[in-house]
Amino acid sequence: MSGSTALEWFKSSYSSGEGGQCLEVAYAWRKSSHSGSEGGNCLEIAAHPTAVHIRDSKNPEGPHFTVAPDAWTAFLSLPQARA
Repeated sequence: MSGSTALEWFKSSYSSGEGGQCLEVAYAWRKSSHSGSEGGNCLEIAAHPTAVHIRDSKNPEGPHFTVAPDAWTAFLSLPQARA
């Protein structure tokens, strides 16, 4: 995965719309090193100690899904196990 310098900030779902105590958090999304510059199938992840967030880099505002770190590790080990 290659690094991205831009963080994607968003307001915590625990913040109210009344201007009180607000917390913003950010994911550091990284694009797969296997993604080409031709706009092919691209995957980005944002890793956290308790979750791995996954999205399509061609649609960063679109949906993403979240898996546990051990599930992500197991997924990444599949190609090696089948080689």
